[in-house]
Amino acid sequence: MSLPAESFSIETALEAAIELRRVLAARTHRRKVMGQEVLVPGQLGEALNLPKIISRLSSKQQRHRDMGLDNFQELWPTLSGRTREKVLNAIGWYDPKQLDWEDKRSNRRPVIDPEEKTA
Repeated sequence: MSLPAESFSIETALEAAIELRRVLAARTHRRKVMGQEVLVPGQLGEALNLPKIISRLSSKQQRHRDMGLDNFQELWPTLSGRTREKVLNAIGWYDPKQLDWEDKRSNRRPVIDPEEKTA
């Protein structure tokens, strides 16, 4: 279900990066703090530099947005298939070939890059 990295525009990469941060933060871990078990949110997003990527993708300078897109495109293929699928489902992307015949979305492709003209 994963889309090739080059199909991301700056806008869609920003949307996916924000959702990826949310998906990774939803993973919790049990830690003992002063003898009591507590649940702490996952820190993988920070380890993968997602805050920096998101900041670059939302920058006002084109050069920074391009760097953010490059960073995100390098990160995307390294994620697990399940994580990528969660992100794509959350942002509303789908593979039309996997839909039921009666599904009204099956005749439409998701808008990936508005400037990309494909038939």
